[in-house]
Amino acid sequence: MPSLYEKGNAFMWDDPHISKQLLNVHLNKDIDLASRKQSSINSTIDWILQQCPQNGMSILDLGCGPGLYCDILHDKGHSVTGVDISGSSIEYAKAKAIESSKSIEYVKANYLNVDLESNKYDLVIMIYTDFGVLSPNEQKGLLLKVHKSLKPGGIFIFDVLNDTDLDSKLTPVNWEVAESGFWSDKPYLVLSNSFLYEEQKTILYQHNVMTGEDELKTYRFWTQHFSKDDIIDIVADTKFTLSNTETNVLPESDLWGGRFVDFYVLLK
Repeated sequence: MPSLYEKGNAFMWDDPHISKQLLNVHLNKDIDLASRKQSSINSTIDWILQQCPQNGMSILDLGCGPGLYCDILHDKGHSVTGVDISGSSIEYAKAKAIESSKSIEYVKANYLNVDLESNKYDLVIMIYTDFGVLSPNEQKGLLLKVHKSLKPGGIFIFDVLNDTDLDSKLTPVNWEVAESGFWSDKPYLVLSNSFLYEEQKTILYQHNVMTGEDELKTYRFWTQHFSKDDIIDIVADTKFTLSNTETNVLPESDLWGGRFVDFYVLLK
């Protein structure tokens, strides 16, 4: 097993081919991959705005993808900024905003490194369990960054996968051979497997991709799972106050929806 949180030698979010495949998945409103179904996005936004029922908020969406949440929040009368590391997603979001004459600001950046203005936002959101893909040190750094960016009384809302039925989330070893596909526009062989780090409640999903150029790329996706006590302990080391937590914001679907996902509301 790889060492905990050891990174692979490849990064898919800025790969020209893979990022376009991901964008297509984002934009499929009927599946819960990359982004959630449109109905789930709508109900999530409704729930978020119930937590902070203000008009004309300044909102920051971290990991905004192609702007699916930003677009709706703008239509509800808020000033919205979206940050995402994928150039394909940000380019799409910017083009759509221009096409529809919407004044949404989009920034291509790693939200762990982006320089955020202090005391600027009423609400920061990070949706689709991004918090759990970060290492504990990255989680702490992100919480400090978000706290600084919020106005006094501002709110940070994020969701996580809880620690229910971890074993069921492991995937079997799988080999795939393709002339072209998700991982490359060239012929490739991919070995996919997963590893459970039980003490840390973390699963590694690993994909070793060999292309026709005899180049081995290793993609690693770390996914930490949390109990409510885990989040309480993490928040206790910050200046945030845990204001609310909610399960079943999302409809029951699979291991990544419904009762398997908890939402947290942190107050500055």
